[in-house]
Amino acid sequence: MLSQPSATSPVDGVLYLHGFNSGSESPKARLMRAACARIDHFGRPLACLTPQLPHHPQAAYEMAERLLRSLGENTLLVGSSMGGFLATCLAERFALPAVVINPAVEPARLVDQWQGMAFVNDYTGERFVIEASHRDELKALTPGRLTPQRYLLLLGTADETLDCRDAFQAYAGCRTLILPGGDHGFSRLRDFLPAVLAHGGHRLDNVPSAVDEAAVTRSL
Repeated sequence: MLSQPSATSPVDGVLYLHGFNSGSESPKARLMRAACARIDHFGRPLACLTPQLPHHPQAAYEMAERLLRSLGENTLLVGSSMGGFLATCLAERFALPAVVINPAVEPARLVDQWQGMAFVNDYTGERFVIEASHRDELKALTPGRLTPQRYLLLLGTADETLDCRDAFQAYAGCRTLILPGGDHGFSRLRDFLPAVLAHGGHRLDNVPSAVDEAAVTRSL
C-alpha cells in the first residue's frame, strides 16, 4: 500500500469528480469529504469539493475547471470512471497530480454505443437522453497524450462496466494499485484512502468509518 506522503509539497485541496450518471452524494464522494476532514492542513481540514456534475461532458468539464481555479493551483484531482477521464483532462492541462479510479478510456467510443438511450440520475432525479453531442464533446476533450508521473491508477479486475486492461495500457508507467476482484464502483475505496491522500502529499492515519462519512454528509 502506498501510504507515505509523496516527495512533493502537500496539496491545499482535493477536487473529486464522480462518474457518469452518479452524484456528489455517492459513497466515494462522501468518503473523500470524510477523509479530507481528518487531514490537518495548517490548522484547518483539507479543502475538498465534490460537485454534482452536469451530464453533458463539456459543461461538466467547465464546472470542474471553475472549481479547480477556486481551490488553487496546488490541488489533487480524484476521479472515478468518467470523472477519471475529466480528472485526466484537467491534470494534463494544468500539470496537476491525479488519482484515477477505474477511469474511462476513450469514452467517446463508449458513449457512442449509448446514443438515444434514456437515463435517470438516482441522486438528482434528472432524466436525459444520450445525444451525438455527448460523443462529440468527449472527443474534443480527450488529451493527445498522458504524462504517467502525474497519476495514481486504482483498478478493479472485475470491473463489470469497463475493461480494466484498457486503462492499464493507457496509463502505462504510472503508479498503479490493482484490486483483484474489485468492481467498477471500487467499493473498497476506504481501504485505499491513505494511498489516495499520499499521492497529494498527505498522511491519513485515521481512516474514516461509515459513521464519520454520514456525519460529514449531514454537515454539508
